[in-house]
Amino acid sequence: MYTRIDPHVHDRDEEEAYKETIAHLFKIANEQGVKVICAMPNTFRPIKSEADVLRRLSLVPREQKDNYFLYIGLTSSRHQLEQAVAAFNKFKQVIGFKLYAGKTVGSLAVTGLEEQFGIYKNLADLDYTGVLAAHCIRKDLLKPDLWNPLNPMSHSMASPEEAEIEAVRDQIRFVNQTKFKGTLHIVHVSCPESVELIRIARQNIKITCGVTPHHILFAQDIQMEGGGLIYKMDPPLRSLRDIEKLRHCLLRGEIDWIETDHATHAIGEKLFPPYLSGFPSLYLYRQFVEDFLPKVGASKGLIKKMTHDNIVNTFGEKLGGIK
Repeated sequence: MYTRIDPHVHDRDEEEAYKETIAHLFKIANEQGVKVICAMPNTFRPIKSEADVLRRLSLVPREQKDNYFLYIGLTSSRHQLEQAVAAFNKFKQVIGFKLYAGKTVGSLAVTGLEEQFGIYKNLADLDYTGVLAAHCIRKDLLKPDLWNPLNPMSHSMASPEEAEIEAVRDQIRFVNQTKFKGTLHIVHVSCPESVELIRIARQNIKITCGVTPHHILFAQDIQMEGGGLIYKMDPPLRSLRDIEKLRHCLLRGEIDWIETDHATHAIGEKLFPPYLSGFPSLYLYRQFVEDFLPKVGASKGLIKKMTHDNIVNTFGEKLGGIK
């Protein structure tokens, strides 16, 4: 049996321990057949430096030390990028960097295109060769006036497909323009057009992409039912047409891995202002991987690639030894 890896979770903890803790997240992971998790940096106190890394690692249960990895969040500061590269080189547990190229929960969003370009340029100059995971939502293409919490499905209209697609196109362009030496990973794709851009880009750059269970399972009209605000997330749920095409992309091997983007909030934060985005998708993992994917035609070999092989191959020595 091989080790299943979830390379995209939000573990909260510290000031937000009421939402989720690292210890509890491992309990869920164990129940869902996942052994290794990789945590995102947009925590209440964002992970941007060596000191932040050490603080987070101190919260990991001793018996899980070898199964916990984390990303460092990026800003437009050259000094912070230098610190991030130094921490990446120093700690095996630092699996890569996260660029929030658009709207997100927390304070790490870098929405300006010039600032985003500068990050790629600086990382190229610093000879960074690891993974840069990009959250892609173009701020200038959002339509916030369309958002109405009384109609939760309006979130899909307020954050339209083109906001993701054009942000993906931006990141690919920046890699080409700056000669960035690492691997660009596009997180939680929700549009088949994004996958097509990535497929074409593979000819020239190192690029991967992931998809969440919820973007494969749920269409946006589920938000018309009771409790629709529970399904508010970034990127939002898409149409049934998009889901069907995204499933075909997955079965053709055009999506590199499954990532849950497990993101918990208190129920009041979901149903009332600030109507936070996020979904606890790790709870779906076992049923999604063991039941749903085989039923839609995914082979055992493809499932193994999407839950282990492609992840290990992409992160290289950082995940060396995980069988």
